[in-house]
Amino acid sequence: MPRTATTSADRVLHARIAAHTRWAREPDRSAATAAARGTLEARFVAEVDPTGELGRTSPQELAIRVGHARKAHYLRLAQLSAQARRAKAAGQ
Repeated sequence: MPRTATTSADRVLHARIAAHTRWAREPDRSAATAAARGTLEARFVAEVDPTGELGRTSPQELAIRVGHARKAHYLRLAQLSAQARRAKAAGQ
């Protein structure tokens, strides 16, 4: 009999269980996430060097800029997370 989630909390819990079950069975987590990491890295490269010129003329400068783009991305995520936590705390 398939499980049916009736509320948002049920769906979240079901998704968390599924994720933990999947990772518990994964023998090589790094290999399983390699494609996603590569895609994210390509996104940063495209962001800082849309024409591909910088990568051809100065790979070192490209790496520096990609590093900054990556850090900015994760700082934006941290900022959104902090805002959500503050909003949740204010609403309780």
